[in-house]
Amino acid sequence: MRPWLLLFRFVVIAFVAGVIWCGYAAWYINNHETTVEDGLHADAGIVLGAALWNDRPSPALKERLDYALSLYEDGIVDRLILSGGHGGLSSTISEAEGMRDYLTAKGMPEDKLLLETDSTSTYQNLVFSKRLGESEGATDFLVITHDYHAPRAAEIAAFAGFEPANVAGVKSRVLNEFYNDSREVLAYTKWKLDYALIRIGIRSPESML
Repeated sequence: MRPWLLLFRFVVIAFVAGVIWCGYAAWYINNHETTVEDGLHADAGIVLGAALWNDRPSPALKERLDYALSLYEDGIVDRLILSGGHGGLSSTISEAEGMRDYLTAKGMPEDKLLLETDSTSTYQNLVFSKRLGESEGATDFLVITHDYHAPRAAEIAAFAGFEPANVAGVKSRVLNEFYNDSREVLAYTKWKLDYALIRIGIRSPESML
């Protein structure tokens, strides 16, 4: 029976470690600073995409876009990079194109918008948007997303070479907080595993593009 006892102990230890990690991750996600520092200015704000509903931004994506527009109007960012590939099963355009249509309808000058239409993940959002911004002369960036997503976005931005890795997060009034925090714990865990695999050489950053 000893092998079964060892297996049982392993399962218990793994379960306890998982609970502790999830508790820490949830705490970290909910206590990460996401406000814009006084005096901060960036050449471009990178708006991370989210789902479109019939070619229009979902209510959650509208929150990010309204926040991004306010940062532009306040002079914190000079332009916006809208980042997101295909908008979803019910959409015929990319997330970036849907975001552009929403912002221009709100009065945002179209010549202040850059579209990144290939990304399908946060890592791709940031890498592709950084390349696009730099090709247009931008040297510093502010990543714009929701507050629950900000900690992971900040870590990925730092890994992708953003110096500094500034992230601004808006608090949602339309999303289910428990569901999104739980989902983000899983996404953050996956990112940490990917990062560990990259650090030990099992995976390359290029495999995430």
